[in-house]
Amino acid sequence: MKLFIKNMISQRSKYKVMAIIQNLGLHPLFVETGEVEIKEKLSFKKYDVLKEVLLVNDFILLIDKQLILVEKVKTLIIEMIHYTDELPVMNYSDYLSEKLKVNYTYLSKFFSKFTNITIEHFIIAQKIEKVKQLLAGDQLTLSEIAWKMHYSSPAHLSTQFKKVTGLTPSIFKRSDHKNFIPLTEI
Repeated sequence: MKLFIKNMISQRSKYKVMAIIQNLGLHPLFVETGEVEIKEKLSFKKYDVLKEVLLVNDFILLIDKQLILVEKVKTLIIEMIHYTDELPVMNYSDYLSEKLKVNYTYLSKFFSKFTNITIEHFIIAQKIEKVKQLLAGDQLTLSEIAWKMHYSSPAHLSTQFKKVTGLTPSIFKRSDHKNFIPLTEI
């Protein structure tokens, strides 16, 4: 049986979900970001218990197929931007369509309808959060960050950064309030 779980986006959260499932006497066959397959079919009672235990641990068990698709899009984007060393060479629309086996036009309209934000704006928000992390790390120059994040130039990155955060990258880098949005809240 496949289960779709919101907020399961890091390796640590995968281990936590796997432990929760095993503690309930269930046997996970497959655990990936946002998705778990278990050996058993769940009774309504066991399903409710699992749902409650996950919720107590800040995970949400999804049952609505439309919400599952939206979460899959979000998860793919978060994984792509925050948990891979290199962003895909292909454009994001092709990447998402290929991974989800869904027409991008449909996916885009669907995503916007349920989140009130376009996929493009969600990607930009994720990229800016990653840029914040890279700037705070003080290991890369703005040019290196622009290249790593597939911006056409440092000027393009700076313009987009200021539009989203209200600060230039250099002001952000000097500031003490290097706050990040937790990935589970995006």
